[in-house]
Amino acid sequence: MIGSIRGHIISKTPPHLTVEAGGLGYELEAPMSTYFHLPAVGEEVRLLTHLVVREDAHVLYAFGTEAERRLFRDLIKVSGVGPKIALALLSGISVEAFAQCVHNQDVGALTRVPGIGRKTAERLVVEMRDRLDAAADGGPARAPTGGAQTEAFDALIALGYKPAEASRLLKGAGEGAASTEELIRRALQSAARE
Repeated sequence: MIGSIRGHIISKTPPHLTVEAGGLGYELEAPMSTYFHLPAVGEEVRLLTHLVVREDAHVLYAFGTEAERRLFRDLIKVSGVGPKIALALLSGISVEAFAQCVHNQDVGALTRVPGIGRKTAERLVVEMRDRLDAAADGGPARAPTGGAQTEAFDALIALGYKPAEASRLLKGAGEGAASTEELIRRALQSAARE
């Protein structure tokens, strides 16, 4: 599985983009929430990815934050929701707004997203409620936005910490830390003291 990609943007045509990394050009599809934050063509970018293998194609989806990728992965587990609908949802509504719609059972707000009908919206509200509650762990966790912060957040998730725990540990460890390694070390030391 390809978990992330770092390279230079060769082309951008929403929702498609091509990133060259290690001499290979990777064709990616990204939600508009990620697309709006991409640097200009020719600049370097780091994106989280999810590979979907179909009978007729392998499609690589790209995300700017771990929260977007996590929601995408949860959405495609819902019956009747494939990658295209999940991409449309992430393009039409933020992760936080989606969680709020599910929490408030606001089917109407979800149907305003292009491609989402009433039945799909109702299914999303029912099936995503438990997944979002489990992921929230007391509140929605947001991945940090800085380079070293994001890398440290991803490392803590890979070590088995829940997103809310990783965010909390990094919040205290971030003051004065310059490198990813230092952030991870401080966060783990903080966890060991608890």
